[in-house]
Amino acid sequence: MHLISAGKLKRSASKYPDAAKAIQAFCKTIKQAQWQNLVDVQKIYRDAEAVGNFTVFNIKGNQYRLILDLDYSEQVAYFKYFLPHSEYDREQWKNDSYFK
Repeated sequence: MHLISAGKLKRSASKYPDAAKAIQAFCKTIKQAQWQNLVDVQKIYRDAEAVGNFTVFNIKGNQYRLILDLDYSEQVAYFKYFLPHSEYDREQWKNDSYFK
């Protein structure tokens, strides 16, 4: 899959230096992935879940949430948000116009 806005993801995650290795590993994994559906995603990231139009990944032992919009047919992943668990729980990210 091609990760759109990988730089934006890295900038967002740079606020949380303890997550740097996990984000690097994720970027490497997604670059090699050819996911066709959520089941394929969950073979690697078992806790990934679909929430509205987005796919939510637990990062670094559930401390962070990485939120992407995955287009399986085009093999493109659009970065949306990287949030600490506490901010994710506030659900403000659900106000995104692409969230349904």
